[in-house]
Amino acid sequence: MIIVSACLAGVKCRYDGKDNANSKVIKLVVNGIAIPICPEQLGGLQTPRIPAEISGDKVLNKKGENVTSQFKKGAKETLRIAELVNCHKAILKQSSPSCGYGKIYDGSHTGRIIDGMGLTAQLLSQKGIVILTEEDL
Repeated sequence: MIIVSACLAGVKCRYDGKDNANSKVIKLVVNGIAIPICPEQLGGLQTPRIPAEISGDKVLNKKGENVTSQFKKGAKETLRIAELVNCHKAILKQSSPSCGYGKIYDGSHTGRIIDGMGLTAQLLSQKGIVILTEEDL
């Protein structure tokens, strides 16, 4: 089983209430090969929500509020689901502070991209789950 970022599966769970629908990811879900997850919602954040970015060892939203605990909770819940369904691969949304793999926003809320990993991508990767992004499809 593959887990996928719910926004890529067409679920309107992005910070702004929109999605990042990807036809290849949607097909995986429709065919029962993948399960959509949103770590940020699993961590207790609502949709829509204030955009957040990783800044050092914290996740701060655009108002400067520390939402690290919600992002960590969402990462742990995502891992729990991945383990329950015997997941060995994930397709995650690039640049996200949860799902970004290889690239994330720099924490300045200016749109600048840097090398890095979101909290969920990092945890899943540490547990041996192969991470892809929509850019790899």
